[in-house]
Amino acid sequence: MTDLPDYTPPKIWKWDRESGGRFANINRPIAGPTHDKELPVGKHPFQLYSLGTPNGVKVTIMFEELLHAGIDAAEYDAWMINIGEGEQFGSGFVDINPNSKIPALLDHSTTPPTRLFESGSMLVYLAEKFDKFLPADPAKRAETMNWLFWQMGSAPFLGGGFGHFYAYAPEKYEYPINRYAMEVKRQMDVLDRHLADNEYFADDEYSIADMAIFPWYGGMARGVLYDAGEFLQVQDYKNLQRWTRQVNDRPAVKRGMMVNRPYGEPETQLHERHDASDFENNTQDKRIARGEVEAPE
Repeated sequence: MTDLPDYTPPKIWKWDRESGGRFANINRPIAGPTHDKELPVGKHPFQLYSLGTPNGVKVTIMFEELLHAGIDAAEYDAWMINIGEGEQFGSGFVDINPNSKIPALLDHSTTPPTRLFESGSMLVYLAEKFDKFLPADPAKRAETMNWLFWQMGSAPFLGGGFGHFYAYAPEKYEYPINRYAMEVKRQMDVLDRHLADNEYFADDEYSIADMAIFPWYGGMARGVLYDAGEFLQVQDYKNLQRWTRQVNDRPAVKRGMMVNRPYGEPETQLHERHDASDFENNTQDKRIARGEVEAPE
């Protein structure tokens, strides 16, 4: 049995209405820019154009971890891209990422600047450039890549699948929610079983695999992603919970989760990041106190 209405696909699909629930106004079946807009450029070698979603947070965590490790050459400017307003379809953004998805990154330390799109590509690029968070041991390196690409392939079932139908779709239907809830629980079980015998995803070595997996599955384990913790009984995955707490306690991870974040308590939001001092001086609570922005209603 299903609660979905009967539907027979037409012989040829046509785009004749908005689709996508909460994000319907920005969904379209064609690529390319919708308007001309240059991107701002700051003073640092790396210019990041992003938003504090799980995919964006992977990269800001990586930058903060590199800086925490003393690598000053990893300094970056982070500019917030409002995807709800379609800023990812501006011509400057599309020049970096033709897929119009955050994050997008330019490395100005090369001539010409190197463009990077897809968060996994950015993590590998930065790890190789600075020789950090990608194990030198061949077996651990392979394991890191295994889990990095596992995340890239699996998270769409969590976000575009479960998250969309559970949290964002205009109507709730049993079949897609059950289908994707089952898959997400299977994925969490995959992670939980691996973490039963490993401190991190590359054995005992913290790596870009952990940085990639944490914003999505750590968010789910903490019950903050789609407000679905009780629904999926995330507390049952004890090893995943242990790993989540361990990664969440890292100072660089805490900072990375604040960058380009437009939601949550004002003290957790750093809309733009141009200097390490911004975490102390330019979070939204400080900007509200100075009268630069209005307090949320």
